[in-house]
Amino acid sequence: MEDLIAKRYVKALLDVTPENKKTHYIDTLNALSEAFGSSGVVTLLESPVISKEDKLAMVMASLGSDLDEKMSNFIKILADNRRLGLIPNIASIINMQIQKEKNQYKGIVVSNEALSQASLDSLQETLAKYTGSKIELAQESGTIDGLKVSVEDLGIEANFSKDKVKQELIDFIKKSL
Repeated sequence: MEDLIAKRYVKALLDVTPENKKTHYIDTLNALSEAFGSSGVVTLLESPVISKEDKLAMVMASLGSDLDEKMSNFIKILADNRRLGLIPNIASIINMQIQKEKNQYKGIVVSNEALSQASLDSLQETLAKYTGSKIELAQESGTIDGLKVSVEDLGIEANFSKDKVKQELIDFIKKSL
């Protein structure tokens, strides 16, 4: 439900945003979204004791004086409609739309061993050929004994487990005997 409401705000914001300001607005919303990741901030924004004017003042103060009129009005509208809590959803939806427009996506590679830059580049090229999109992969360490590649916005998730490959090889050998 929140995503449906957030999509309307995203459409309204993008309709009035000139191309040269989109990056600035996205950066602003991403910074707010990151700040809203703190449970203390969420508690303050959801508190019925704090007036919407005080909530707006808190958000505006966190953004500083670098805000232009359109973004300022957008934040004010969210506050007036008691929708400041939707900022993380709005930021996420805008990021997805921009990625889709540019045909560039971000993904994650999880492995218990660090991959070389050449391996990451090769994986990115393979995914680019498969999807027709530019894929930028970031590496995270994990407890997986193998490799997991995920590009959520494209619905791609691939797991390569050493144990699974070993078991399939054993099964194949047994069947061929």
